[in-house]
Amino acid sequence: MADEDLEHDPTGLDLARQMAASIGATSTHRRRRRTKPKVTGVQVSGAHPDDRDPQLLGRAMDRLMDARGWTTDVNVHTILGRWEVLVGPMLAQHTTPESYTDNIITVRATSTAWATQLRGLAPRIVASLNEQLGQGTVMRINVLGPDVPSWNRGRRRVQGGRGPRDTYG
Repeated sequence: MADEDLEHDPTGLDLARQMAASIGATSTHRRRRRTKPKVTGVQVSGAHPDDRDPQLLGRAMDRLMDARGWTTDVNVHTILGRWEVLVGPMLAQHTTPESYTDNIITVRATSTAWATQLRGLAPRIVASLNEQLGQGTVMRINVLGPDVPSWNRGRRRVQGGRGPRDTYG
């Protein structure tokens, strides 16, 4: 009959308090609030792409070349690989780029006549390379003649005279 004397709480708060008291939820200890650890100097990932996300291989290679300072060398070697397109098929057939050092491209010709022809076209080729690679990338083209044997040693060496001329082309 004691139950009939108590009024019924329609919200159920009394029942919830009784249940909490029975399991010990009314402890006197304060609950600690969880805090996020403070991290300094580390980028936190978010909804936008950042450097830690997977990258395309081409973009990653471009960033690596820029970081190492290889961009100019790679571009020059790519251009030299397209030498025929740059100078034309006839001149490319008789000239070969050999190296790129200190903003100078060294090119070897098959004969002195083709070397002379290339020397005449060198300013135009330098301008075209700088247009494609950026100003100041190529300062000049060093043109070498054919690679011929030396007549300075041996039994058939000419003493005191000027010796044979370029008869190889």
